[in-house]
Amino acid sequence: MTAQFSDIWQTARQRLKETLNEDTFNRWIAGIVPVRQEDSRAVLGVSCGIFSDWLNCNYRDLIEQALRQASGNEGLAVVFEAGHEVPQEPAQPPPAAAPATPPSDPTAATPPPPARPASTRSRRRPAAGPVQPELTDMTRRFSFATFVVGENSRFAHAACVAVAAAPGTAYNPLFIHSPTGLGKTHLLQATALELLRKRPDAKIVYRSSEEFANEFIEAIRTGAMAEFRTRFRRVDLLLIDDVQFFAGKERFQEEFFHTFNALYHGHKQIVLASDRPPHDIDGVEKRLVSRFEWGLTTDISQPDLETRIAILRRKQDDHSIKLPDNVLFLVASRIRRNVRRLEGALLRLVSYGSVTGTTLDPAKAEEVLGHMLDEEAPTLLSVEHIQRTVADFYDIRLADMVGARRPQNIAWPRQVAMYLCREMTSYSSPAIGDYFHRNHATVLHAEQTVRERLAADPEFQREINLLSRKVRG
Repeated sequence: MTAQFSDIWQTARQRLKETLNEDTFNRWIAGIVPVRQEDSRAVLGVSCGIFSDWLNCNYRDLIEQALRQASGNEGLAVVFEAGHEVPQEPAQPPPAAAPATPPSDPTAATPPPPARPASTRSRRRPAAGPVQPELTDMTRRFSFATFVVGENSRFAHAACVAVAAAPGTAYNPLFIHSPTGLGKTHLLQATALELLRKRPDAKIVYRSSEEFANEFIEAIRTGAMAEFRTRFRRVDLLLIDDVQFFAGKERFQEEFFHTFNALYHGHKQIVLASDRPPHDIDGVEKRLVSRFEWGLTTDISQPDLETRIAILRRKQDDHSIKLPDNVLFLVASRIRRNVRRLEGALLRLVSYGSVTGTTLDPAKAEEVLGHMLDEEAPTLLSVEHIQRTVADFYDIRLADMVGARRPQNIAWPRQVAMYLCREMTSYSSPAIGDYFHRNHATVLHAEQTVRERLAADPEFQREINLLSRKVRG
């Protein structure tokens, strides 16, 4: 971070302090750390992704305006980067005792210089080297203890626990995939934390694929490839997030291929995460995809209503304000696809209650959340849409979905459609049964049948993944 950017931020910060009330400033602005300026981008550090989401939704325009005024750059855009903490203020030393020798005495010893104050940089983990055995606030937040396990994530959670208990053995590599915001990053960091708790001397590296690629490019630029390879190939646990961004980077894939081989053959643990399964990542070499599938591939699906409510209850324990159950139910029933967005809604309600001192009811909560609920609503899936998509996929008539005919070429697509309705909507089994002119027992049987085949047939897993993407649009 340059001194100039630090000065610009301090000026902008003062403007924001004068604009916002004290509680809002202390809660949301005081914890921001100036990181760097990259041409027309101002990178500001925050502690976690939820903090970043909240600022983007509520204060980004105001912060950008203050920075533009402070810098004189009307094109400056703000980017929030998670993983930073406000530096601790250095402890004030006690007043020095009066010198025993009068100052005029030329033989008096020169007093030592005052201790250099702590750096004002953010306490972020260095880009190079393994994770050190210190538990930052963000690391504690992403532990197994704070992860809410539902049916949607039970297997992925169990696999991560097993990896932390015995790295490099049963599930290597472990590949976790899910849409954005369902807990992949949480599980990766929880795995690292748990191994570090059991083995404080363990060498662990956690990176996003973008960070890995940036370090690779920097190593090439500076002629430090030997150090780069040592850093990543002599670890006990390597965790790489967002590996879908490997796509199209051929030289980078080549380097990671050899890193993967070195770790795998050295019986070191590899954990990878992506927004899609390995075979669906276009632009990645087949030999790399095959290695991603050597171990265990598991997914995290969208949480059901009960799990979403449990997540909200767990997360509100971090705040002094507790929301009524009917408000939690409103949020959980209306925000379904993204746990991070669910937490953001909770944060908005807690902040509103804190600032205004009002007790929230469902009507007021709906008003406060406003656009967050409006943005979610158009994406909610209907049973009719799922029926139509599945019928087209299996080349049967839509009328066959609700008809009495039961040949296998119709009964099986009907069961798949019932399963997807259970997975992708909040409708109960009886409600779904009504749409198919069946009872709820038929829906439960269909769901169980499809699940059993999914567990036993990798090819069918690919078919369902493809069909799910078609249903979503």
